[in-house]
Amino acid sequence: MPLSEHEQRMLEQMERALYAEDPKFATALEGSGLRTYTRRRVYQAFAGFLVGIALLMAGMVSKQIWVSVVGFLVMLGCAVLAVTGWRKAPKPGEQPAAPGAPAARRHQGRQRRSMMDRIEQRWQRRRDEQGQ
Repeated sequence: MPLSEHEQRMLEQMERALYAEDPKFATALEGSGLRTYTRRRVYQAFAGFLVGIALLMAGMVSKQIWVSVVGFLVMLGCAVLAVTGWRKAPKPGEQPAAPGAPAARRHQGRQRRSMMDRIEQRWQRRRDEQGQ
């Protein structure tokens, strides 16, 4: 559930106050950020994928179909984790969320909304043209 505009303003004020009051603490809270977490998650998913391959091969060698199926499912799950983790990782030049980030997110929301408005307008025009 997204925050209301009032809640977003309050959150921004609290962030600014924290940065003004104790910048070292605020920086420590940021930590290494999302980038390190997602990189670690991708590496773990890759290791799990290799374990899945090993299980798949072991099941084939031992003629145990269920081990092969489990290996395939492990591979599939780890591939999904790796891809979703890779997509969430910030780009190398990007910085993690800063105090001004919520305003940027709101701007993106407006752009998305305007895109949806344009799509709805096109749809409405097509309906009107077909109806006449």
